[in-house]
Amino acid sequence: MKKTSSSFISLLVYVDDIILTGNNVSHMREVKQFFNENFRIKDLGQLSVFLGLEVMRSKQGIHVNQRKYAIDILADRGILAAKPCNTPMMKNMKIMFEQNDPIYKEEAHCRAVERLIYLTNTIFDINYAVQFLSQYMQSPNEHHHKAINRILRYIKGTPSQGVFFPCDNNMLLKAFSDSDWASCDLTQRLTTGYCVYIGSSLIFIHHSSSSFYLRLDGYF
Repeated sequence: MKKTSSSFISLLVYVDDIILTGNNVSHMREVKQFFNENFRIKDLGQLSVFLGLEVMRSKQGIHVNQRKYAIDILADRGILAAKPCNTPMMKNMKIMFEQNDPIYKEEAHCRAVERLIYLTNTIFDINYAVQFLSQYMQSPNEHHHKAINRILRYIKGTPSQGVFFPCDNNMLLKAFSDSDWASCDLTQRLTTGYCVYIGSSLIFIHHSSSSFYLRLDGYF
C-alpha cells in the first residue's frame, strides 16, 4: 500500500493473481509497467472474478457475490433440483447433539463445511449454522448431513446474495456485539456474536461459544 497527500494505491496479491486499485490512473499505469518489465504480467482489465468472488459494477455501487461458487457446491452435492427453503437451520436443534448415531461420511461432511465456510464471505445468513456444524468435523452423523443439505437448500433460493458497497458510502468503521447467556443446549456456554460495517455495508459477522470458570469464595 502506498499513500501520499494526493493519491492512494493498494495491491492485493494471492500467489500469481494481483488486484491493483487506487485513485490515480497515471500512478496505477506506472505500477503495472514496473511489474510488466520485471515479471511479465497480463492485464485482465477491470476486476470481475477473484478467487471465486464475482464483482459487478453499476452506477449505484459495487456488488460482490459468489454465485458460481455456490451453484458448484449445489451441483457437487447433487441437490440442484431440490426445493429451496426459507431458513438455513432446522427448528429442533437438540437432535444435533445426539452422539448415538453412526458417523456419516466424515470426509464428505468436512469438505462441505469447509466450502460453506468460504461462502460465508458474502452470504452472512448462513454464518451461525455453518459455525455450529464446524464443531462436528470429527464425528458427523445423519442429522448433521441433513443440516448441511438444509443450508444448501437455503442457498439455492439466494445464490446471488452478496455484499453491496454503494457509491455514496462513507468509510466509517462500525462494530456491534451481543451475547446470549447459557444458550448452548449441550454445554450451557455463553454464545457471543459481533458484526462489522463499513458505512452501511456489512463486511464481517461472527458467532462463537465461550465458557467461564468462576470461583465465588464465601458463597459455598
